[in-house]
Amino acid sequence: MSTHTIAVFGEALVDDFITEQVVGGAPFNVARNLAAFGAATLMVTRIGADKNGALMRSEFTRFGMSEAALQIDPQEATGRVVVERSQGAHRFIILPDQAYDYVEAAPALAALAAAQPQVIYFGTLAQRHETSRASLRALLEASPACRYLDLNVREGQVTERIAHESLHLADIVKVNEDELQDLFRWYTHTPPGSVAVGSPAMADACLTLMRTFALQEMIVTLGPRGAIHISAEGSVTAAEAHSAGRAPVHIVDTVGAGDAFSAVFLLGQQQGWPLALTLARANAFAGAICGISGAVPGDLAFYAPWIACWQGAGIAPGETA
Repeated sequence: MSTHTIAVFGEALVDDFITEQVVGGAPFNVARNLAAFGAATLMVTRIGADKNGALMRSEFTRFGMSEAALQIDPQEATGRVVVERSQGAHRFIILPDQAYDYVEAAPALAALAAAQPQVIYFGTLAQRHETSRASLRALLEASPACRYLDLNVREGQVTERIAHESLHLADIVKVNEDELQDLFRWYTHTPPGSVAVGSPAMADACLTLMRTFALQEMIVTLGPRGAIHISAEGSVTAAEAHSAGRAPVHIVDTVGAGDAFSAVFLLGQQQGWPLALTLARANAFAGAICGISGAVPGDLAFYAPWIACWQGAGIAPGETA
């Protein structure tokens, strides 16, 4: 694998199901997947000096990740999301004032200067507090790296203003269908739901967005229907979720699918894969994550057949020879 570093900025947290705590946070999911695939990964985050923080550090160790940009907060708790189960559904309570809200700029900048990443991934939840938001902007201003935004519009946590500022900071943005409709409603004259996904009208509306925010690339993930990539020049590349010879995945849950997609897309960019192949591999791996419980595999052996296949030495899970 290439030694070029991918920096990932944002929340590392636990989903607290009361009976169990599951490590998560979209950026941390992306970083762990990247590290498992052998990519040099710099995770820029902040955790507490507590039990959940120790759980986070054990994940850094398990995935062989550098702690150079990991900050320990002596006061605030490690990020936590309380998950309440009720009648087969889940309710997520994202707690305020968590350690990831207070990422300090100086140590993050020092780690970034040492790593010299080619890409900086960032999301939106960790920007809800002015401290981490300012630190992210300092990192982006200090680095010539490509900026990849995984937009996540969370009611009560991420405002339209944060989305607007984030889009102006990005070179590449990834959204799902719902988030795309939010962007259409906020920034274009295209009423949400008025254009068919994959149609020329949708591509035109996306290009309007891209020109507004000077974006180089836009990715729209479509769940089981694949993904669409749009370049600033207007070229559209679509990828099916299931290519020929690939068996459909039995869906256990969709947690972490978007994070899996981002990780493989960034990996493909780093490795110089052709765009269509990168999208196909990102879709395939995201689908595989839907076949397990949780966002990241508990067993690192899960990654081995994918690595072997992508290095030309095997068949990816779900494919036939």
